[in-house]
Amino acid sequence: MKKVLLSQRIKLTTRLRVLYCYVWSVLLYGCETWTISETMKERLRALQMWFLRRMLKISWTEKKSNLEVLRAAGVQRTLMMTIRQRQLDFFGHVMRRQGIEALVVTGKVEGRRARGRQRRKYLVSLCTCLKDNVSPTRKLIRATEDRLHWHDMVANVVNDDTAP
Repeated sequence: MKKVLLSQRIKLTTRLRVLYCYVWSVLLYGCETWTISETMKERLRALQMWFLRRMLKISWTEKKSNLEVLRAAGVQRTLMMTIRQRQLDFFGHVMRRQGIEALVVTGKVEGRRARGRQRRKYLVSLCTCLKDNVSPTRKLIRATEDRLHWHDMVANVVNDDTAP
């Protein structure tokens, strides 16, 4: 896809559509189950900017800010919002199904916890992206039972890609 994405003979809008269709679909494979930390967020943001800079042939030595690159491409940062919406859709599906996956996602697995600092939980990472700032326990799980209400919540995902 490198020849297509870097070709100056193809319109930028077409190249962006190819990027979203072919590259992002591979990049985001399985993102529904990711627990995203701050460092992973930064890496995903940097990756999105790297793609845009390569497509626009903007070298890092040109000292252009990310906002200038986004304006030149005519796009906004939507990668993290896409990931969060996919995660919330998947979470709602799993919780409505009430299977063994729901037990794993909610963390109700028997046994002892590991030593040291505990890993960031999936539910906690999901709650940070909702406008309602729902608590990760019962309110979030109860909200998944009403499909229409859940879809409204998923549609109102906070875009945390506002950082330059």
